[in-house]
Amino acid sequence: MTEWDVKKLRILRTLRDRGTVTATAEALLMTPSAVSQQLTNLARQLGVDLLEAQGRRVRLTDAAHLVLHHAEAVFAQLERAEAELTGYLRGEAGEVRVAAFSTAVPALVVPAVRLLRAEDRPGPDVRVREAEAAQAYELLTAGEVDLALSLAAHAPTARDPRFSLFPLLVDPLDVALPVGHPLADAPGLRLADLAADRWIFGGSGPWSEITTAACEAAGFVPEQAHSAAGWTAILALVEAGMGVALVPRMASREQRREGVVMRVPEADRPRRHVVAAARHGAESGPAVARVLAALTETAQSFS
Repeated sequence: MTEWDVKKLRILRTLRDRGTVTATAEALLMTPSAVSQQLTNLARQLGVDLLEAQGRRVRLTDAAHLVLHHAEAVFAQLERAEAELTGYLRGEAGEVRVAAFSTAVPALVVPAVRLLRAEDRPGPDVRVREAEAAQAYELLTAGEVDLALSLAAHAPTARDPRFSLFPLLVDPLDVALPVGHPLADAPGLRLADLAADRWIFGGSGPWSEITTAACEAAGFVPEQAHSAAGWTAILALVEAGMGVALVPRMASREQRREGVVMRVPEADRPRRHVVAAARHGAESGPAVARVLAALTETAQSFS
């Protein structure tokens, strides 16, 4: 019978995810030569070639992808076993590490922790790490966090066998206008009504893409007057009359300014979707399941 070495399979999966032997070694705190040696041993154990040269780099063979396709089920089952064992040993009060984007920390994670603390039974010890989607999923893959919160547009697909995805909420995007804006009180405000205005959004990244996509869907390209990534800075610029901005309701509920009017563009209804992800199988652990339930309950307050 062929010998399947889980440790070596994890190295192979990390190489697939990271792309190079050097990056794999860094992620696993190994030397590149140790990574190569382990993969050579795995190929010998399985009796197939797992890697082939591609210039100065290596690529996974079709056999390697076939091996990993079946190995994902093994990894998921091991996650379930670890989750159940942790639940058996610790009850439901284990540690749950959460990576979340900046807006989600005060709007979702902190209220969820408060819900858990208000329960009569001991709750999980939630450890929070602020991280954008790319980093959050790297941490989740590496086992450094247990849950990752991100926008759905930047999450893995539902077909990715490594993760289980859980929709949390649909977050409406409102228009932030200075109090003295001519359309601050206008009925039936549309994004197209603001086509001639100066806009405030980040120079790159998710929020730049969301703002430009919403405006282009409304029929115009927004003129970027100022570049800012943090909601404190964006709303301060709006309050000063220096432009208008799209702001997610999750952020505007946490940061209110007297000089800013939040309007709902009824005709356009732009929105973003927020999801949570766990390693496939790990969501069955009692502590992770309780944190997910608290996040879901918190998210329902935005509906």
